[in-house]
Amino acid sequence: MKKKLMAMLLSMTLLGSLGGCGVTTTAPGGADDKNSSSATSDSNTSGKTIGILMPTKSSERWIKDGDDMVKGLKDLGYKTDLQYAEDVVETQVSQAENLITKGVSALVIANIDGESLTDVCAKAKAANIPVIAYDRLIKNTADVDYYISFDNKLVGTQIGQYIEKKLDLKNATKSFNIELFAGSPDDNNAHMLYDGAMEVLKPYIDSKKLVVASGQTKFDEVCTLRWDGALAQNRMENILTANYSKGKKVDAVFSSYDGLSRGIVEALRSVGYGSADLPWPVITGQDAETATVKSIVKGEQTQTIFKDTRKLSAQAVKTVDAVLKGQKAEVNDEKTYNNGVKVVPSYLCTPVSVDKDNYKKELIDSGYIKEADLNK
Repeated sequence: MKKKLMAMLLSMTLLGSLGGCGVTTTAPGGADDKNSSSATSDSNTSGKTIGILMPTKSSERWIKDGDDMVKGLKDLGYKTDLQYAEDVVETQVSQAENLITKGVSALVIANIDGESLTDVCAKAKAANIPVIAYDRLIKNTADVDYYISFDNKLVGTQIGQYIEKKLDLKNATKSFNIELFAGSPDDNNAHMLYDGAMEVLKPYIDSKKLVVASGQTKFDEVCTLRWDGALAQNRMENILTANYSKGKKVDAVFSSYDGLSRGIVEALRSVGYGSADLPWPVITGQDAETATVKSIVKGEQTQTIFKDTRKLSAQAVKTVDAVLKGQKAEVNDEKTYNNGVKVVPSYLCTPVSVDKDNYKKELIDSGYIKEADLNK
């Protein structure tokens, strides 16, 4: 009797699934699913779990990215498993392997070390689990399907152009002192950002219109492991002690991330910057974090790059949904992001330069930051 009952149930299940079949195609990650353009919860999403790996909760933006992605995927009917590795490479690798073992339907990974996930991606491929690199390119593997990010070189270009304009370098008849702070050497974005900025700034450095008193201009000299603000603060303190005696001041600091910038601000404050006799230099940044916007409003940090992570996470959600429905995900760049093995199809969002003049329009009016949060 039990065997007959089980057979009847199995038959009903098979009939139900066959009744809903459409055109079947294979997604880039190897996962077969029904072809559908629906943006709402349906049988394609039922029971599927998406693994989301973010690097750390120490940065406000990664928390927003994770939360927004979870909401977007759940709205489509997916389950999610969001994990943070607190910038420990081994932890993130272990998290990814565990999610593969659990049988998630897709992996979205904002990596800590772009070269640490080759084996993970191979295991995901073998298990027919598509991998989407989120904001940071996964390197040295053919087994990453899509890359969702901002135009990282443009981020650097915008920072360089801001310094150029703020110091009026095109028309200046005097020289300015500048120091350079790049991001983490294991993050492909840091290299692209630095290259974009240097295309603007290096001609002025070569002509001595910009003077790097520390002499540190190569990426390997100015990079900051894990984008760590404490490391940036310590390095800035050492630069000030060794190269800026009384009467010599810093006019600009190229900083590629708000967390670095806040450390730099503290190093400068400790030697008297921010006073009437020693005004703040031009200090750039990236990510438009709330603490940094407060700093900009107070006149400490000068500028940041706003990367609307709501758009980024929404695009990641669309990409996951398309891939799992056997569709080709939307991309707008199939030439730039060579990970050492292949050019990864990419979707790049556009960053926006923000300072005291336009932060209300870009950040407050758009709802990215609540004005009340700036008054806390």
